[in-house]
Amino acid sequence: MKVFDELMEVIQILRRECPWDKVQTHESLRPYMLEEAHEAVEAIDEGDPEHLKEELGDVLLQVLVHAQIASETGEYTLEDIAKRLKEKLIYRHPHVFGDADIKTIDELKEKWAQLKANERK
Repeated sequence: MKVFDELMEVIQILRRECPWDKVQTHESLRPYMLEEAHEAVEAIDEGDPEHLKEELGDVLLQVLVHAQIASETGEYTLEDIAKRLKEKLIYRHPHVFGDADIKTIDELKEKWAQLKANERK
């Protein structure tokens, strides 16, 4: 999407030109990831869609900045993150993308737990 390309361009400029942004690392940004996630949860609890939209943007910013840092070091890219997420969603939804016959939410939760456990092996 064009807006994501534009957003990543802004982040790349900030990483090059802003004294604060250019020295950040995954570790230095850790407290902000936690803070933004907590603020998003608070916005959910408030039931305020506008506030939630703002806080989700802040969470997204954290993800995008971490992706940019990782791409600068050659670890992975935003595309790698998206690809892995897509694969995980398809894998964890065999009742949608495969032939698993799941009829209840309880069966779905049990299957989800099984699939997560298999991923850890």
